[in-house]
Amino acid sequence: MLSSLLVESSVDLSFKQLLVCILTSIFLGLLVAWVHMYRNVYSKNFVITLAVLPVLVQLVIMLVNGNLGTGVAVLGAFSLIRFRSVAGGAREITSIFWSMGIGLATGMGYVGYIALFSIIIALFLLMLNTIHFGEKQKIAEREIKITIPEDLDYPGLFDDLFQKYAYSSTLDSVKTTNMGSLYELRYRITLKDSTTEKELMDAMRVRNGNLTIVSGKVSTNREEL
Repeated sequence: MLSSLLVESSVDLSFKQLLVCILTSIFLGLLVAWVHMYRNVYSKNFVITLAVLPVLVQLVIMLVNGNLGTGVAVLGAFSLIRFRSVAGGAREITSIFWSMGIGLATGMGYVGYIALFSIIIALFLLMLNTIHFGEKQKIAEREIKITIPEDLDYPGLFDDLFQKYAYSSTLDSVKTTNMGSLYELRYRITLKDSTTEKELMDAMRVRNGNLTIVSGKVSTNREEL
């Protein structure tokens, strides 16, 4: 079942074998696209590309006469062209590698192997997305901007609060505003429990005289590889 469908030389490839490989690539490509769309933000062009990519990779592998090393080298040449204008996230890159793996396997004739592999991966990804794996966490990283009057001595002003509500805190920058009458402090903290963020905000408002406090996510995209 998991052995290659093709013979040693792809020159002897029959039309029936070719048709089985192509249909498998199309079906599994649609499976990859559907799994990628499940509870995810996507574009129409990207999911169409995921569905077509296995057939294109299969074509390259078969054109190089089943030589996997040569096929990978040929596909590597295409990587000189950027796949997308914007860097993809981790889930997008996973789907791309999955589609390419399908094309490599069907191009070598391992139809049963890649079908079993893809079904297992699809069920695994659907399960992880259904149970929201990795989403429900209490620890949260925040970037906090605090405005204080110029007469307050800001070093160590909020240290006791950060020790109570956060695992770590770092003062990234200090900036004067409003003609030098105010200071803007920018901290990066790791909250012990995201549900206590309001309590921390209220405590800081008492310290800074109820001036502006802004709390938001850290401005880095950790999903990009």
